[in-house]
Amino acid sequence: MLILLPPSEGKADAGTGRRLDLARLSMPELTPAREEVLAALVALCDGPDEAAARAALGLSEGQRDELRRNARLTRAATAPAARLYTGVLYEALDLATLPPAAMRAARRSVLISSGLWGVVRLTDRIPPYRCPIGAKLPGPGALSAYWRRALGPAMTAAAGGRPVLDLRSGAYAATWTPQGELAARTVTVRVLHEREVDGAPVRSVVSHFNKATKGRLVRDLLLADARPRTAGQLVAALRDLKYTVVEQPSPAGRPRQVDVVVTEL
Repeated sequence: MLILLPPSEGKADAGTGRRLDLARLSMPELTPAREEVLAALVALCDGPDEAAARAALGLSEGQRDELRRNARLTRAATAPAARLYTGVLYEALDLATLPPAAMRAARRSVLISSGLWGVVRLTDRIPPYRCPIGAKLPGPGALSAYWRRALGPAMTAAAGGRPVLDLRSGAYAATWTPQGELAARTVTVRVLHEREVDGAPVRSVVSHFNKATKGRLVRDLLLADARPRTAGQLVAALRDLKYTVVEQPSPAGRPRQVDVVVTEL
């Protein structure tokens, strides 16, 4: 299966290896788009108008260091994406402690969305950066729309004949929507936290539970060596792992939508 993850705002402080080489990243058909976004981001952050750069990236005055980091991206040391992202989802996924077979499966299966790179695999070496999908850069413009134009063929090719587990957040999910037969093989997941209010169960989206549960869910699938061939088998695999899965009505030609319900406090 192909597993689509969002990035995390939290990242390693610094890379540990060679400088960025876009030609070495996976999915080389995205190289021209990556070059354009990278050049625009570096120019913006290295330019004279700090206020405009902070506004474009949604940064506060106290986050000036993020601009300086972005300005040095082409010269910065890199790290594999598997070690770069450090947010709640990636803490729960805990890639570093996966046994070798599960880690090999992760390298084959996982794609991470990115406002700067479009998507990356776990083995892609990239420097720490700050470039949310909601940014609007001089040249490329709004990154969500930019990547929506660029990603389609590459993502469809990456999926191949496999089912797709889509765990991206809304803004990143908007950059690519599976179409046609591929949509029928795609499962999108929403995590709901269930609690009791006045004696009745109430379900809502809670950011921390959403991210942590998605990380644990992917880890469990990898450890179980799950190999579903269809969206239905993917949903069944989640249930076999003791997740509470509630299927939602899905329009024809759209991915299957499911809720995963968690009750821990």
